[in-house]
Amino acid sequence: MTEPTDAISSTTSRGAYAAATTEGRQRGLWSDAWRNLRRQPTFLISAGLILLVLVMAAFPQLFTSVDPTYGDLSRQRQLPSVDAWFGYDNQGADIYARVIYGTRASVVVGVLATAGTVLIGSTLGILAGYYGGWLDALMSRVADVFFGLPFVLGAIVILTTLNAPGSTPGPVRIVAQVVLSIALLSWPVAMRIMRAAVISAKQNDYVKAARALGASSRRIIFRHLLPNCLAPVLVYATIALGAFIGVEATLSFLGLGLRSPVVSWGVMISDARDYVRIAPHLLLFPAGFLTMTVLAFVMLGDAVREALDPKLR
Repeated sequence: MTEPTDAISSTTSRGAYAAATTEGRQRGLWSDAWRNLRRQPTFLISAGLILLVLVMAAFPQLFTSVDPTYGDLSRQRQLPSVDAWFGYDNQGADIYARVIYGTRASVVVGVLATAGTVLIGSTLGILAGYYGGWLDALMSRVADVFFGLPFVLGAIVILTTLNAPGSTPGPVRIVAQVVLSIALLSWPVAMRIMRAAVISAKQNDYVKAARALGASSRRIIFRHLLPNCLAPVLVYATIALGAFIGVEATLSFLGLGLRSPVVSWGVMISDARDYVRIAPHLLLFPAGFLTMTVLAFVMLGDAVREALDPKLR
């Protein structure tokens, strides 16, 4: 006959085992990654900086009440002071206000370009990796062609083709053109990352079991492959977002990206290039914010990569 204490002990053991099993099921790759990220100073610092940049982009009026487009030539290229923390630019506009309001255009271009790159690359990569054969070979060769194009040269060709000589496209149109050019030239990286992840994941037992049970290709892709292949693409997207913000500044510096009256860090750097020796503060502050933002996204991407890859912990 079983003693009451033995029965209670057995019940408690079974309950503890069930709780541990449930917790183990609930804690997957993403929950483990979040637990590790919260302990990394690099993640906390970079996330804090990115949050600040996003708030600046969404609510610039919280940081300044000055009109970034208003200029007074009587204060042209004046040095930083109490009235203007970052000084005035060549048109007599407040550089601090322009830096704050310029965050929005730079971040919007980076986010949209990253979204387009990841969407195009991931879609083509998951199709190429899953179906293989001639489709994989065709997409891989097309990606090789785009890889062989120098980025700046390709952007120059695309942007000059979209704009007739002497034309002045509106702000929305030029933003769309810059985003399109970046996405068209950058998708092969996301495509190769997703393709490699899908080729590795489709050999796992859960995919073979789903196929044996009669699951359609659409169900296998969306329910089994996509959730388990997003991690490397997410890491790439985080780093690429910062890089694309820098690309926007590069294209604007060359006169191919955003232009006035649009306010962005790239436009400010382009306007300051002829006055670096006599008024270095025109270049220093927008370039400093640009560098800080790009570095924050790179640091965040490295932290996410370490958290999602067990080999790097």
